[in-house]
Amino acid sequence: MSRTPPELARLVETVRPGLARMRDVLRRQVAEGSAAVSDMTEHVGRFQGKQLRGALVLLVGEATGNTTDEHPSVAAIVEMIHLATLVHDDILDGAKVRRRVACVNERWDNQVAVLLGDFLYARAFSLSTDLSSRLCSKLLAETTRKLCVGEIDQSARRYDFEMPQEIYESICAAKTASLYAAACELGARYPGGNEEVGRAMGAFGHAIGLAFQIVDDCLDVAGDEDVVGKSVGTDVEDGKVTLPVLYTYARADEQLRAEIRRIYTQPGLAKRARVLRETCSLDAGIEYAYDRARALVEQAQARLDRLAPGAARDALYGIAEFTLQRNW
Repeated sequence: MSRTPPELARLVETVRPGLARMRDVLRRQVAEGSAAVSDMTEHVGRFQGKQLRGALVLLVGEATGNTTDEHPSVAAIVEMIHLATLVHDDILDGAKVRRRVACVNERWDNQVAVLLGDFLYARAFSLSTDLSSRLCSKLLAETTRKLCVGEIDQSARRYDFEMPQEIYESICAAKTASLYAAACELGARYPGGNEEVGRAMGAFGHAIGLAFQIVDDCLDVAGDEDVVGKSVGTDVEDGKVTLPVLYTYARADEQLRAEIRRIYTQPGLAKRARVLRETCSLDAGIEYAYDRARALVEQAQARLDRLAPGAARDALYGIAEFTLQRNW
């Protein structure tokens, strides 16, 4: 459905055949007789720039000696669920651009985007019922529940400038890190292997997924849309208070706090994120957030010490680093 970015292509070279099979499965699963649906799935296929979660299924399987013939299908299921979340997230965020192309809700409308996301979820879980083990269906059904809870909790916490960091991280863990964790656990355990190794690899995925979301939140308030390749500033527009802003707000005087609240809430204010950056420096908050992401990446990399040395383990170490260093 898409090509892997160059920096990731090198890291995932060891599972290149599995990725090719995963993409074949994806193409078959989203194929549809309806011309309208086919037009949309062809369009949305361009969103899958990294296919990082699917690659994690394959790399963890390789690194733990647990690879099976069904791992590419498991990876495809994970990727379809991720793609469905992207389509739905763009509606929630009011985003216009992803991977430098129009979001589904922008090219068509919100109604169509909701239905397309549902279509992708349905295809993912339909494929999971064809597998020889129920583990994939069971784990990803629970993960999808967590994704939804995370999004609901985030919506309930809009404009909460005094939200504790642990609440912010619990929301990020549910809406983002849970799918990373599931991908890594499935790689290590599917179709029903060592639970201890599965938990350890799930913790690895959780840590890099949480770091990924923190970096994403930094890019949303300070990134260049032309570089990031998707709409930025959507968190501020939607009233979501992320870690860089939480840190900045906590250390601001009351006058600046009032100004930050005004920027978030004033009706009709254009380019809120830009106005926020012009009104107060977010540098310290962004630095703090990146320090937290770095700590999470180091925790994740330490989890890999239990694995035998090899190309797949090295790739997982590098992917954790990529999570921190990416600018899109």
